[in-house]
Amino acid sequence: MDSSKPEVATEFPGIIRVYKDGHVERLIEAEFVPPPTHPKTGVSSKDIIIIPESNVSARLFLPKPTYPNQKLPLLVYFNRGAFCVSSPFTPKYSNYLNALVAEANVIAVSVNYRKAPEHPIPTAYEDSWAKRAATWDSFGAPIFLGSEPIGSEALNQDGKAVLDRLWPFLCPANPDNNDPRVNPISTDGPSLVGLGCRRVLVCVAEKDVLRDRGWRYYEALGRSGWMGVVEIMETDGEGHGFHLNDLDCEKAKGLITRLAAFYNRDMTSNF
Repeated sequence: MDSSKPEVATEFPGIIRVYKDGHVERLIEAEFVPPPTHPKTGVSSKDIIIIPESNVSARLFLPKPTYPNQKLPLLVYFNRGAFCVSSPFTPKYSNYLNALVAEANVIAVSVNYRKAPEHPIPTAYEDSWAKRAATWDSFGAPIFLGSEPIGSEALNQDGKAVLDRLWPFLCPANPDNNDPRVNPISTDGPSLVGLGCRRVLVCVAEKDVLRDRGWRYYEALGRSGWMGVVEIMETDGEGHGFHLNDLDCEKAKGLITRLAAFYNRDMTSNF
């Protein structure tokens, strides 16, 4: 055994590796792409600093102008990546938001919140809350977990075991997987009746281990007494993050079309 080799403290294979000396190695989605104007869609982008003191940043996406002085919906996007990897500046998210902004004709702000484990929860929530907006779309940043397995989680023991390790890694100050920040229907959490928006669209995928958490949230919100409208869309035959992996597939396009319709409904309303 090579005693000079750094010793691993925690690892999520293929995602992140943390060494006992404190060094963090992120294993996916680390590439940076500049903010260009997309040649096909005409969507332009720009990187900005939101909080100078902590260097919290974002990438803005602006659709190709259609009419002068046109008012557009504002989308704040939090990239998936389990709070510990990836950013708005990777090819995967830059390409996805280019496609979404072009289809939906919205202005998007993709927030680069600080990552765990160097910045444990609640840092990501605080950074994200610093940039408030009318509409919220997210595919993974606010993941839903829970201590007891539900639905297909019981059949995917390996996947559930990884999820059970994730929250304590991200939030060592409160490692309980029923923390209301990650399990909003926990009995310890606040009532959903006070949710501060009028409409919610929950998107799930059939083969995603997190599918049933999305359905459980949809059902709980619908019967909570909240006065808004909640919808759910399930994509058949797909797994976690499918829409990011192949933007040209029909199911990814279908999801983008559904999101575009959701964002532009009742444009005169304040969400």
